[in-house]
Amino acid sequence: MKIAIDAMGGDHAPKEIVNGVMKAVEAFPDIHITLVGDETEINKYLTNHERITILHTTEVILGTDEPVRAVRRKKTASMVLAAQQVADGTADACISAGNTGALMAAGLFVVGRINGIDRPALSPTLPTIGGEGFLLLDVGANVDAKPEHLLQYAIMGSIYCEKVRGVTKPRVGLLNIGAEEKKGNELTKQAFELLKNANINFIGNVEARDLLDGVADVVVTDGFTGNMVLKTIEGTALSMFKMLKSSLMSSLKSKLAASVLKPEFAALKNTMDYSEYGGAGLFGLKAPVIKAHGSSNGQSIFSAIRQTREMVEKDVVGLITMSIAEETSNKDL
Repeated sequence: MKIAIDAMGGDHAPKEIVNGVMKAVEAFPDIHITLVGDETEINKYLTNHERITILHTTEVILGTDEPVRAVRRKKTASMVLAAQQVADGTADACISAGNTGALMAAGLFVVGRINGIDRPALSPTLPTIGGEGFLLLDVGANVDAKPEHLLQYAIMGSIYCEKVRGVTKPRVGLLNIGAEEKKGNELTKQAFELLKNANINFIGNVEARDLLDGVADVVVTDGFTGNMVLKTIEGTALSMFKMLKSSLMSSLKSKLAASVLKPEFAALKNTMDYSEYGGAGLFGLKAPVIKAHGSSNGQSIFSAIRQTREMVEKDVVGLITMSIAEETSNKDL
């Protein structure tokens, strides 16, 4: 199994990218990784070359670059070349912690969409109190959506949760302002009818306040709403930890208590860190394309590689392609 990785994307590239890759090749003897980026910079941190090759380039897409323009103009950028490896069949999948918009553009223009998928969805797995996590899609690949797009998201998310995350009959929920069937705007009302009649385990509408309680395994919504939910969850978690730290550092007594509870707080922080579940999959493309968090450390990159490996091994793209074809065929009857 071959995976191409943008070694220059992310806040801590290439050091943390390389660290994650070396950990992954040690854990998974069936993978071969191509690091795409500046060979001189990569070799500063690469101490194990076993099943790791370097595709040299000095061009990089920056976080400040306009995504579509950057992908079209920077043909030899590390992210674009990683996607091109997939398009050429040299790699089975690719990963980047770089510019999210640029990776989505590279996925669309270089890797290409699955037939029958109107719009791909960006889909991270977010933490729940019980530790199971839930898949949220879309979180920003498409600001606007039609009911048919939400149906496609639900099918793709259900397949991913079953095959990669090992969830039997994943519960699919439609994010809405209330649990009642007739709640919501025209988009959610029409999407509800499509989801109700689809070959998935649809449990109805779910509310944002219940997401972290694990109300569903897959939650579908439009990209605008999904991105707002993602940033709200992320911001709330960071704020809570800041307030907790401030309270625990307010007196000698609380500092002593904090020192005793430090391992528990570290475990709690890891539970709320969604990068531990891997990256955000760009579902709907002809091959797995994974967006790792921009601030990924070596462990986060390792998690993204593990996730990607499972997607390739379980042929998630093939299953999505087949399911979408069946859904399209049923609609035409």
